[in-house]
Amino acid sequence: MKHHREFEIAFVGLKPGEHEYRFQIDDTFFDNLFQEGKIEKPEFHNSFVEIRMVLDKKSGTMLLRFFISGKATIPCDRCGDDFEITLWDEFELLVKTVDDDLVEKSNQEDAEVAYIGRSESLLDVSMWLFEFVTLCIPIQHVHGEDEHGNSLCNAEVLKYLLNQPLEGNNSLQEQLKKNNLS
Repeated sequence: MKHHREFEIAFVGLKPGEHEYRFQIDDTFFDNLFQEGKIEKPEFHNSFVEIRMVLDKKSGTMLLRFFISGKATIPCDRCGDDFEITLWDEFELLVKTVDDDLVEKSNQEDAEVAYIGRSESLLDVSMWLFEFVTLCIPIQHVHGEDEHGNSLCNAEVLKYLLNQPLEGNNSLQEQLKKNNLS
């Protein structure tokens, strides 16, 4: 597996207090994690994300604050066409140092805190960057509406879907028509 030094923080020599780091990630970052077997293939592409991370070091703990902004292209759940979404959010993560033999057990017991061994000198933030960027993506990916309230979805696909017979009740067809998606 490759090591990506740009995502490793040498925290041992840092003085107590706040330290700021900036990362720019794109599809290459996600492709590398996928090729290394660390993640599944992301559903988005054409991504460009800027992340500002503030590390507040204290004795035995570090508070990491992530400020994320960027864009990505994702397929619409309704019509299947790609569209661009804006990514932005803020996240905090507390990192505690513990005895090396307690790291795995502590990480399993507490999902809100990350634990690293006292013998560690580098903090690899790449997986946290991936997780926080992924959390910026809405669960439902649907085109927005124009200024008149009409869907920006592919009209041909919506027309096709409206004309497909449904087994049982036709509540999907009624709902699509009700929301002016035809």
